[in-house]
Order: sequence, then structure tokens, then C-alpha cells
Amino acid sequence: MENLNKSQLSVGVSKLREAKTDYDAIVAEERSLTLNHFTAEDAFDIGCQLRNRLREISESPAIVNIALANSQSVIFHAASRSGVLPDNDTWVARKRNTVLRWGVSSWAMNNKYQGDEAGFAAKFTLGARAGEFAIHGGGFPVRVKGVEGVVAVIVVSGLKQNEDHQVVVEALEKALESK
Repeated sequence: MENLNKSQLSVGVSKLREAKTDYDAIVAEERSLTLNHFTAEDAFDIGCQLRNRLREISESPAIVNIALANSQSVIFHAASRSGVLPDNDTWVARKRNTVLRWGVSSWAMNNKYQGDEAGFAAKFTLGARAGEFAIHGGGFPVRVKGVEGVVAVIVVSGLKQNEDHQVVVEALEKALESK
């Protein structure tokens, strides 16, 4: 055990599953992760769980941000480690905007448009506003049973985009198991 360095120990802890890459499968998975309720307490629990999980799987710093959909009020925001940059918050805002406009994860949009940001921007005639949106994984819609639409957006930014997405999937699965 003394031959392993810190990052080998950290990354070796229960890795993430591979994120789905088929648009319809991603959207179906998102719908299956509809919560029974979502309060500030739930956001705190999910946010802390995400921060801790990020620390288990990566030495890289990442941001966890949870904001309400109707007001975009931030109800949870934390860095997983020292070293985050202002750019992380820019990515958070862009991923959140994508979820709020299209109602699906930023990873779903990435896979729907095969990562082609220019094609995506042209399809929706975003023009100069294209920079307000990101089709990179990490932005995830929070849905609640019996409530129409997205109630909040969870964003993780700092890892590979498939990992940013998958860590949220697994956190919501865990939240559903514990309720």
C-alpha cells in the first residue's frame, strides 16, 4: 500500500460508471431520476454528497452548483478542492442556461449534436448569444413528481464532461434510494 501515491488511492475508490451516450437513453435516464420532493435541505444533502464523491474520484478541483430554475437563485455552491478558477463558474452558468432552455441535460444536448457547437448554435440561430450556452456534460435538470418542468439545475464543472454528468446521475440515484 505504501507504493501507491495519493492520486492512485483517490482515483481507485469506486470509479464512476460510463455515462450513456444515446440521446434517447440519456433523456429516459433523466426522467427516471425524478425526485419525490426537492427542498433546500435536499439540495444541501445532494451537494455535499457530490462534493465528497468528486474528492473520492479525482484530484482535480471541480465546482458543484445547484440553483432554482424559476429564479436561478443559488442554493448550493462548493468547490471540491482548492484550485478552481473563475472559468469554472462561467461553465456553470453556460451549462445551466442550456438545461433551462431545452429542459434536458447539457450532456444530452452534447450527444444529440455530437459535440458540434457551431452546428448547435446555427440550428437555434443563437448568433452572438451562442457563448451563453454549453453543450458539455455537467448540467442536469432536477424534476419533482407532480411538478411541471424543471425545478432546479445541478451543475458540476471541472472534470471530463462525461464524468461531470455521470457523477450527478449517480448522486441522484443515491438520493432516490435513501428516500
